[in-house]
Amino acid sequence: MTYCVGLLVDTGLVMLSDSRTNAGVDQINTFRKMATFTQADDRVLVLMSAGNLAITQAVVNLLQETPGNSDAPARIYRVSNMFNAARVVGDALREIYLRDAKQLEEHGHEFNGTFILGGQIKGEEPRLFHIYSAGNFIESSIDTPYFQIGESKYGKPIIDRVMTRSGSLAQAAKCALISMDSTMRSNLSVGPPLDLAIIRRDEFKLATHMSIDFDNEYFKMIHSRWGLALREIFSQLPNPNW
Repeated sequence: MTYCVGLLVDTGLVMLSDSRTNAGVDQINTFRKMATFTQADDRVLVLMSAGNLAITQAVVNLLQETPGNSDAPARIYRVSNMFNAARVVGDALREIYLRDAKQLEEHGHEFNGTFILGGQIKGEEPRLFHIYSAGNFIESSIDTPYFQIGESKYGKPIIDRVMTRSGSLAQAAKCALISMDSTMRSNLSVGPPLDLAIIRRDEFKLATHMSIDFDNEYFKMIHSRWGLALREIFSQLPNPNW
């Protein structure tokens, strides 16, 4: 299991993923779920994945492949806008499906891989997409400025309550980290280190790309103070009289 969340605000994007995978209580490993694609002054894209690790890693590798015997750039760098970038990710996912789905089914495994793609390509605004296992996708909206994949239910309430498109990048990062902390609190299959990427509008580079573990001072503060604040608010609410 994993948890990834992407938040789109007017001034940019915040992308956060965990790195824990498990195939049972005695098989817990760490694998990065975030891939980045940047080209100075032209584009910055962040791709986060959940599902079968072999499938999602194969998709990322396809996106990075260059055409044989050619100087042409990899397919993810040839797209002209974010919609086409999402379509290229979906096409790569379908390509892996045609190659591997039958064999996976024969061995009792479901073809399962989903992605969140966020970024900005020169000539348009920052955009955020959710790409499904079938290769189809949807784009975020004013009313729903975020996407989650993986173990999403525990971290959803805080985002629904506090985030809007007009929020700042700092607020979005704080909200994403609280959402992740809530998920980690309730599901041991989600865990650090975390990958945090922040994209500022019209900069076409990663403003922040960092790894966060339990030793990170800010995340420790979030973990401690959020839990304390919830308990304080809970104690202040009146008990029912029935």
